[in-house]
Amino acid sequence: MAPLVSVLIPVYRARATLARCIASLRAQTLADWEAIVAVDDGDPGYPALLEAAGLADHRIHFVATGGVRTGVARARNTALDAARGRLVAPLDADDSFEPDRLAILAPLALARGAASDDVQIVEEADGTLLRTWLPPGEEPVELDADLLLDDPVPVLPVVDRALGLRWLEVPICDDVVFNLLLFFVITYNVTVDSGIRVRLPESQTAESQVVSPLVISLSPEGNVYVGDEQVEVEALPDIVRERLAAENETSIRIKADQQAHVEMLIKVVDGVKLGGCTAFSIITEKKGEEAPVER
Repeated sequence: MAPLVSVLIPVYRARATLARCIASLRAQTLADWEAIVAVDDGDPGYPALLEAAGLADHRIHFVATGGVRTGVARARNTALDAARGRLVAPLDADDSFEPDRLAILAPLALARGAASDDVQIVEEADGTLLRTWLPPGEEPVELDADLLLDDPVPVLPVVDRALGLRWLEVPICDDVVFNLLLFFVITYNVTVDSGIRVRLPESQTAESQVVSPLVISLSPEGNVYVGDEQVEVEALPDIVRERLAAENETSIRIKADQQAHVEMLIKVVDGVKLGGCTAFSIITEKKGEEAPVER
């Protein structure tokens, strides 16, 4: 039987911290979890390290990224591909969970699509609290744009896999990018389509134009295409508005290459919303996967 929660743990030179990380996971009051440890440094010794520390557990599984230092996002996606749980919870190898974290957040994530909690940044040597994210209080709070943008710490929410989100492989801050996409999904009635992954057009004739639904593609260079026609991002609201009126379309697909600029992706999403779209999909491809071209 599949577990409720799959905890995704990327590891790179994590021998000094992984045991503490796993110990916090094994201490969870919610026992219905699995851990997918994605090894990104080629080190085969992590299972033996946990066994020597008395932390071997049948719920812990190891996978390899197939490279060395391929990046946190690649490692998380590798773990995600091996996950079986309804919910996913990223956990860095040098972090730890409070014992009741999954028990509290899992029901909220099932009900709302995602849930997170406060994050404490502490001094490694003595545990001195350095900073947190949320204001003091025991009651749940609704995440809004101001709270998200004011976030001074990494936030790793528990997420329903039905949303179809993956980590974009950007050079830095992949967790911030993921959370921005998640915010759009939860807040703006977005459907994230993980079943169709396409490679963006390399030229204006590389892909047949899709009439319905409206397809907006974002290339790694930051170019925006409507069908196979390159457009300025500032023109998107008018284009979307006209297409919705002319074709009576109710959905839009945004195809974002894994290497696409995050700032431009956000501009595209904003343009779609300003054009009056009520539901749209954000589609990305797995890196290295040759995806079909829609016709």
